[in-house]
Amino acid sequence: MKCCRFVTVALMSLVITFASIEAAGECGRMPIGQAAASLSPCLPATKNPRGKVPPVCCAKVGALIRTNPRCLCAVMLSPLAKKAGINPGIAIAVPKRCNIRNRPAGKRCGRYIVP
Repeated sequence: MKCCRFVTVALMSLVITFASIEAAGECGRMPIGQAAASLSPCLPATKNPRGKVPPVCCAKVGALIRTNPRCLCAVMLSPLAKKAGINPGIAIAVPKRCNIRNRPAGKRCGRYIVP
């Protein structure tokens, strides 16, 4: 169990570090690394389409959609997020799985379209 937590923290650290380099500016004044760190409770939900999305994840995603939906896409679609095991098609569906009303419509996140 401790090993899994360590791996999760290590992966999120990598995502935070490299996402700030690769998607700088998408999150406005908030560094993208900070945005990625705030979404760490969502990590399991971005890998399994049938997994339960934790309420804390839904709250973080909802807040980010209200303030900057482009930032959410930048975090979810960063190359290192994918290396951390995040599936973009599953990640994009997290707002819908959280029943967020004012989520971006359709299967689009930036230039990415869910196949």
